[in-house]
Amino acid sequence: MTSGIDPAVNAAAMTEVAARAKGEGADILFTPEMAGYLDRDRGRAAATLRREADDPVLAQVRDAAAKHGLWVHLGSIPLKEERSDGRWANRSFMIDDSGEIRARYDKIHLFDVDLATGESWRESSVYGPGEQLVAVDTPWGRMGLSVCYDMRFPDLYRALTNAGAKILLMPAAFTVPTGEAHWHVLLRARAIEAGCFVIAAAQTGHHADGRTTYGHSLIVGPWGEVLLDMGGEAGLALAELDLSSIEDVRQRVPALANRRILPMDVTVS
Repeated sequence: MTSGIDPAVNAAAMTEVAARAKGEGADILFTPEMAGYLDRDRGRAAATLRREADDPVLAQVRDAAAKHGLWVHLGSIPLKEERSDGRWANRSFMIDDSGEIRARYDKIHLFDVDLATGESWRESSVYGPGEQLVAVDTPWGRMGLSVCYDMRFPDLYRALTNAGAKILLMPAAFTVPTGEAHWHVLLRARAIEAGCFVIAAAQTGHHADGRTTYGHSLIVGPWGEVLLDMGGEAGLALAELDLSSIEDVRQRVPALANRRILPMDVTVS
């Protein structure tokens, strides 16, 4: 997606794509981080955002899921007035084919950085971090939820795979410099070390708020092979996953079975 500052436009795009996806044989649709609203103008965003119970994007996506009998992973939407500290939530949703919310996940790791390009990002000044890891059972197996910057923290995925996750979801809105340097490497690494599928729907292109995102929505197989790379264009792509390959890979490289729980203390000599 190339989400903008009008939630109605973003919601309409997702509902239209849900119909197309179902018509082309999809069982589940994945959307990027900030799919419903992407705006770095915080004053303008404050006047637009809603609580989860009142959010029109979430409501329309749920309706589309029920109408088309399609599961939808709504990568994330920004929500306000959901936290006691006053900060907003960057929340991901797993929605089933009846429109019911099966799981919610608030992004845990927040991106605070000054880039050499002059760009400065301070997620924590507006968004509060989630405190709970989340995995959800689906018809295709247990899926572990995460969002964007989380992918740089492998301990999160170790916990999710310990909980039985076989598909890891990493919706994102990566900047171009970090995307060019790290996107493919990080996603392939997370897939390889966990012996999991990784599905990463991404924002792409030039957005109405002035930012540019990297794109390249990916599906990576448990051997680390890139099964789908959507490049820099917004749109819909379909892939069929052979879920039996997870156990095959885990038998060939039994890293999950061999790994040990080690104390965090480090001896320095």
